[in-house]
Amino acid sequence: MKFLAHLFVGQPLHILAVAGLFLAGYGVLRLSSFGAGRHSRPLLVAALGWLLYAVWEWFVLARTPEANIRVDLLLIWPVLAILSGWGLYRAFR
Repeated sequence: MKFLAHLFVGQPLHILAVAGLFLAGYGVLRLSSFGAGRHSRPLLVAALGWLLYAVWEWFVLARTPEANIRVDLLLIWPVLAILSGWGLYRAFR
């Protein structure tokens, strides 16, 4: 958990990179013959979730840079984990 906190808390560019990976996966499945018959939209939903998290993280850094107790992450991280897992499962099942 400490690794995830170091990687994502206060790092909107890292979060944008994850959103970009989901968006790239969506594009690959959408445009390739490999993705024929596969559901690519859940990857887009996951990418949007990560993008919203990046915007939120940037907002938190801009408004309260001294915030060291982040209760909001107790809701955000499980939602992102569910969106990411669901997106990957639906795309590659």
